[in-house]
Amino acid sequence: MKNLPQKVRSKKLSSRVDLTAMVSVSFLLIIFFMVTIELRKSRLIEYPIYNEGCGPIVECGKPDENRTMTILLDKDNKIITYSGLLFVPIEAPKEVAFGRNGIRKELFRRNNNVLAYSANLGKPGRGVEVVIKPSKKSNYGNLVDILDEIKITGIKSYLIVDQFSPEEEKLLASN
Repeated sequence: MKNLPQKVRSKKLSSRVDLTAMVSVSFLLIIFFMVTIELRKSRLIEYPIYNEGCGPIVECGKPDENRTMTILLDKDNKIITYSGLLFVPIEAPKEVAFGRNGIRKELFRRNNNVLAYSANLGKPGRGVEVVIKPSKKSNYGNLVDILDEIKITGIKSYLIVDQFSPEEEKLLASN
């Protein structure tokens, strides 16, 4: 008999898959999303309701309008701001522009005034409370720009409201 060529047998590889790296990546992603969700908590204006000790004072449970600034957003990048209440404003309604010399300058100025006012009352560190009211005609980009300006100026209390008073609607229509 002649020597027949022997068949070459291929080496069988292990069919096991090592998932160690996949588990590590999964845990890193879980931790990442948990941290980002925790950092993204919204900040709300908390108005305390005073039920004790008010007596006959009608104004007792209301927020301090000296600390309130309202920003109305309308179409064509229009911003109207006023401080206090619209029917008795601390600062009359005026139109301002976006940017460093417009709304940002107003926010810095108003926040500094309110910080000084709060310090005189014996409550230092209580800055301005901004109420943002985007109209249905305003665009989403303007709202994002206002939120960016609030973040830049370091204002901690803001509120986004989609309801306008009849006086505010007239104000937007007139300008």
